[in-house]
Amino acid sequence: MELRRADKIAETLEQLVFSGEYSDGERLDELKLAEQFSVSRTPIREAFQVLVASGLAEQIPRRGVFVRQPGPVELMEMFETMAELEAACGRLAALRMTEDGLQDLAQANENCQQALNDLDYGRYYSENEKFHQIIYRGSANSYLEKQALQLQNRLRPYRKMQLRFRGRLAQSMAEHLEIVSALQAADAEQVARALRSHVTVQGEKFHRLMASLKS
Repeated sequence: MELRRADKIAETLEQLVFSGEYSDGERLDELKLAEQFSVSRTPIREAFQVLVASGLAEQIPRRGVFVRQPGPVELMEMFETMAELEAACGRLAALRMTEDGLQDLAQANENCQQALNDLDYGRYYSENEKFHQIIYRGSANSYLEKQALQLQNRLRPYRKMQLRFRGRLAQSMAEHLEIVSALQAADAEQVARALRSHVTVQGEKFHRLMASLKS
């Protein structure tokens, strides 16, 4: 119960950071937020840890938790790295994923489609995370899977935000279909290309993301 509440608080805080309610380097007041959300300080601390894990906040010993937004160069570098990690996972998964794994992937993709039909952004992102995690696991490389999961978590707030751009949900779903098809065909290079393109944020998408952060 406390953890679920903490996740909801963390998501609200993410949106407040992106909307400009909190500026880069600003300290998050644990007591004030506990009063604001009408909760004890425990779920606030849990929410802070979610923000710290995603890189949206930094915990400084004996000083507190402070908002931290990456600059454009750092954010671009993280997305580039994520795209290459996903491509590597996909390439290996095309050769190693089991039939059960392919079935799980198809089911996750159906769940994404249902969320798209309902225009449920939050559920789409949750199912989308599972979709990608099945591919990481399908690589049968636990070290690579761990690295991909860590960076996926770090980029979560920004990947969630870009899904709200007009037309992005439908585009993302179309890219999923290409990824699934290439995995079913065991076409390693096509899977890698499709995943790299799916995750990379560049050009107009990146400008829109940065404009959203600034606004």
